[in-house]
Amino acid sequence: MNLHGSTALVTGSNRGIGRAFTTELLRRGAKVYATARRPELVDVPGVEVLRLDITDQASVEAAAAAAGDVDVLINNAASTAGGDLLGGDLRAVREVVDSNFWGTLAMVRAFAPVLARNGGGAILNVLSAAAWTTVEGNSAYAAAKSAQWGLTNGIRAELAAQGTQVTALVPGLTATESMEAFAREHGLDLPEGALNDPADLVRLALDGLEAGEVEVLDRYGVQAKALLAGPPRSFDLSGISG
Repeated sequence: MNLHGSTALVTGSNRGIGRAFTTELLRRGAKVYATARRPELVDVPGVEVLRLDITDQASVEAAAAAAGDVDVLINNAASTAGGDLLGGDLRAVREVVDSNFWGTLAMVRAFAPVLARNGGGAILNVLSAAAWTTVEGNSAYAAAKSAQWGLTNGIRAELAAQGTQVTALVPGLTATESMEAFAREHGLDLPEGALNDPADLVRLALDGLEAGEVEVLDRYGVQAKALLAGPPRSFDLSGISG
């Protein structure tokens, strides 16, 4: 799919990977709807800003009505702070599942008819290598991402008939505010070079989208998927090197 001349909507555009998506899509010649729960925090010139809470059905429907020309949907927004499944706050566990699974599904259901009217288009879901392992201290997030991976595979099959491409971005550690906060909370000293630069990751993702790839993996994603052939393992944050 050629992104030049396309119309994209990016969720969670106010920071991190979402902000990098909006910037790179503009550079590639796309019109961009940049969405966030707090739209006043979106600071990328040249985008059309919309308020969007992916866990609020009315907000999702309003965004689909306002952005009827979209042919590329980037599902990036999601909570990352679920904590442990057994000992964590159950409200936080529900929040991470609500945003990663139910929020993504709400967006896809709302925008699938929009994409169909506009020729099929494409969906890119931002997943995580944690979907294929687990993470001690944040097993709820890993479980939610596993569910989102299953969702992505399911909608790929269901949307094939309308010509909608579905791509999964499956990255590992990325230098976002949420990742840095997690590292501080758990006393992790991540060496220089251990984290993806969001701009580099987004270029990799959009290159893959344009090439029609089903999954786009960084080095951590490659390692995590290889582990699926063996016994289940946790992602060892303590062993990360640059």
